[in-house]
Parts: sequence; structure tokens; C-alpha cells
Amino acid sequence: MSQGPKKTVEMITSVCAALALGVVVLLTQTDVISAQSSNFQGGSPEVSQTPDMANIRILFPAGVRSSWHTHTWGQLLMIEEGIGLHQIRGRAIEEFHVGEPYWTPAGIEHWHGAHPDVDALQLTIYEGSVEWLDPVTDEQYNGVRIRPQFRSVD
Repeated sequence: MSQGPKKTVEMITSVCAALALGVVVLLTQTDVISAQSSNFQGGSPEVSQTPDMANIRILFPAGVRSSWHTHTWGQLLMIEEGIGLHQIRGRAIEEFHVGEPYWTPAGIEHWHGAHPDVDALQLTIYEGSVEWLDPVTDEQYNGVRIRPQFRSVD
């Protein structure tokens, strides 16, 4: 009979431990859900993952550039450090500074890289495939450079 009360104490202890754990998990999840829902108003956004989307950082040392190429979906670039250059075939070279994003639509021949005197750390986001074309010559790379006037960072 001495095992009866011992079993009862074990049972009560187990139930109390399970309840305490349940309360901790519930309170923790409620805080997470509350924190997440407080970041959005007017509804819940949908998040989707795209398996063929690439996001990479490329460090272009000064003077380094890609070959001409196109993307099937387009490409979003942003300079994180240094000065980057970007050119759409037939247009002037555009110079981009830190925090300035730029978009190249699908199928547009372009190249990008670093300024001749300054490295460029570039964040690149694209989906689909890349078609590599001819190398960018020194003459093309050293062409006329402009600073786009449509920046909204000022």
C-alpha cells in the first residue's frame, strides 16, 4: 500500500510539470504571434519562397566587371560598399553608390562591376537563367559615365 501514495505523488508531479510546460509554451508562442502580427496592419501578407531565385554578394575589385549578359527574369542590384558601374548596351555607363538599387529588366543586355579606382560590394537578386555574351572591352568600360538623377536617398 505504500506504493499507492508514491504513485499518486508521481502522477500529480507529472501532471503539474506537463501543465507548467504547456503554459510556458503557450505564453512563448503567444508573444511571438503577437510580435509578428503587430508588425503588419490591415491584414496578413503572404510569404512565398522561389526555389530558382538567387541572391548573392559579389565583391568586384576596382576595375573588374562582368561580361555583357541578360537575365530571363531581370536583375535587381544594390551597391553595399564602394562604387559600382552598370551599363545597358547602347547607353552611358551609370555610376551607383552605397544604398542605391537599380533594376535591369528581362532580356536587356548589360554589364556591371566596380569603378576603375574603387572596389564595389554588390548585392544581386535574380530569378531564372543568365545568358552570357561577349566580354566588356577596356574601351567600353572606360566610356562616358553619368550619375543617375532619379535617386531618392537624399
